[in-house]
This record gives sequence, structure tokens and C-alpha cells, in this order.
Amino acid sequence: MIDSHCHLDQEPLFNNLNEILLRSKKVGIDKILTICTTINTYNKILNIIKKDPIIFGTFGIHPHESKDNKVDKYDIINKVQINDKIIGIGETGLDFYYNNSDKESQIVSFKNHIDAAIELNAPLIVHSRNAEKETYNILKNKNTKNLKILMHCFTGSLKFAESLMSFNTYFSASGIITFKNSFELQNTFKKIHLNKLLIETDSPFLAPVPMRGKKNEPSFIKYTLQKLAEIKNIEIIDLDKITSNNFNKLFFNDY
Repeated sequence: MIDSHCHLDQEPLFNNLNEILLRSKKVGIDKILTICTTINTYNKILNIIKKDPIIFGTFGIHPHESKDNKVDKYDIINKVQINDKIIGIGETGLDFYYNNSDKESQIVSFKNHIDAAIELNAPLIVHSRNAEKETYNILKNKNTKNLKILMHCFTGSLKFAESLMSFNTYFSASGIITFKNSFELQNTFKKIHLNKLLIETDSPFLAPVPMRGKKNEPSFIKYTLQKLAEIKNIEIIDLDKITSNNFNKLFFNDY
């Protein structure tokens, strides 16, 4: 299994990293991607990825943080090129639900991340909430032929998913698909092709059923995999292989 999106820099994961890794390996995880959200986060991630060969990282500014963490295309490129274990750009995108940063700073930041991803041929990890139209329009007006997109913790509409399928887009399922009220989202994942699916925890957030109410961690990925296998009507072992292969194809060009 591969946890394609978590935040090992955040508590309680960071101060319990050894135990987190032991439990992750015990359930069969062989790669963990820890995601950057701020410039300060990145400095922490550079240390975290040294802890174990299975941990990889990214550089990016979360839309919530774009007002106070301004980066241009070249800042992003330089950060990604610093270390071979920094394998993606993000998370970036648009969040017009909370609007923790103004819309303009989010849009400028998102476009800069896209430009860097195109130049580096690196996967772009996208967060989109209450911004389906704007996210699609920005991507549509970029050179998406040379862009690899990962919609992280995808909770969008089926229409949004279908529009993104015209690009080279992958969709990551989080613990949200295990929630009782997620029928519509489950139906959307039924329609997404197996070769475009990944799984993630987004830990320490969004613990899946039956771990709701606890702080999430990478080892809980098994519950999301189990639910997605049920949704896709496929054996768990087969879906594990497929989602892992998809991750390796996306991030390592491993066909």
C-alpha cells in the first residue's frame, strides 16, 4: 500500500514518527508521501524524508497559506530540485469554502505551481474546495498536455471529475469515502477508471471508519483501500496493486 498524501510534520504524527512508521510497515505500506503546505513546513519535511527510505516529500503552498507564503515559479522549481526525494509540487489549488487567503493570492499561487510543474514535468497535487469551475478553467487555460495532475482527497462532483478526465488527471480517495453520508462521492468513484485511482489518509485529519474520532495516521489507509475495493467491486489485493502501480507511474514514471 502507498499513502499518497499525509502530513507527517503535524502532531501527533511528528513526535511519534518511529511508532507511526512501525505501524505503517506492519500493515504493508511501502511508500509514504508527506505533503508540504508552507515554506516553514518544507524545512521540516527535508528532515523527515531522511528518517526512512519509504518517506518522500513535496514542496508547495496550501491555498489557505498563499497570502502569507508567496512563491513564484522559480522558488518552487528550486525547492523541488534540492532533493531527489522531493517528488511532487503541492499541495496547491483553490479553497473558496474557508477563504483563509483572499481569492487573488490563491489564484496567483496556483498558477505559479502549475507553471513549475509543467517545467519540471512533476506531478501537481491539487486541493479544490468550493472552486470547481475556477479550478477547471485555470487548468484548461494551461498547457495540460505536459501536466500530470493529482486531485487529492477528491470530494468533487461527478461532473467536475468528468471534466478533469480530459487532462492527465489522477484522483485520490481519502477516508471520506468510508463516511455514512458519502454515497454521492462513492458513486463518483465508481465512475473513475481504475488506472486513475490512488489512496491517501490526509492524516492526521479525516480518520476513516472505523477510526472516526481518532487522529488519523498512515496505517489507517487499509480501511480506505478496503472501502474503495468494495465500491469498485474488486479484490483488495488487486486494488492495492493497481493503486500502488498508479502512484509509481505518476511519481516515478514507472510503467
